Amino acid sequence: MAKVSAVEKNKRRRQLVARDAKKRAALKAIVKNQELPIEDRFRATLKLAELPRNGSKTRIRNRCEVSGRPRAFYRKLGMSRIALRELGNLGKVPGIVKSSW
Repeated sequence: MAKVSAVEKNKRRRQLVARDAKKRAALKAIVKNQELPIEDRFRATLKLAELPRNGSKTRIRNRCEVSGRPRAFYRKLGMSRIALRELGNLGKVPGIVKSSW
């Protein structure tokens, strides 16, 4: 089980990303628009830098929904390999069957 503080920090980051997504996208569109004057684009860059860093989507860490583990994460299932194995052995994940040979 991961530290509760790490899981909560990641949840706060997700909320910040959702809150600032439109503002960040609008500023990025201004920065990338080559037709605008350089002064406007530079001002947009400064405003983008003023936004909180945790509001950036790249700051979010994929974590297991079951255990909070940050590594060996399967995106398709939303859980780590360890949780997948435990739940798969119990028969709680559809389509996964324990195999032995």
